[in-house]
Amino acid sequence: MNPMLAAQAYSAIQGGGAPSAGVSAPTAAPGFGELLQNVMSQTTDATKAAESQMAQQVRGQGSLIDVVTAVSSAEAQLETVIAVRDQVIAAYQEIMRMPI
Repeated sequence: MNPMLAAQAYSAIQGGGAPSAGVSAPTAAPGFGELLQNVMSQTTDATKAAESQMAQQVRGQGSLIDVVTAVSSAEAQLETVIAVRDQVIAAYQEIMRMPI
């Protein structure tokens, strides 16, 4: 996950505030759907990079440490996406249980 994108999204959710030094304020905060699309795209890219590293290792052109690093990064991103998904589902279920 891109830390800068996460920081900007958090800042937008919290109501803005002053941007940190060297970071320009975004003109329009991304919507929740756009944020999810970006994260899913990054996760897909990390998975493809890990698969590419594995293929290079099989052909004898890559190092094992690169494969392990790429797979570990892809796994961490996927676990983060799954955790966020679980929290969104839990929040939705909680909202549906609220009395009207």
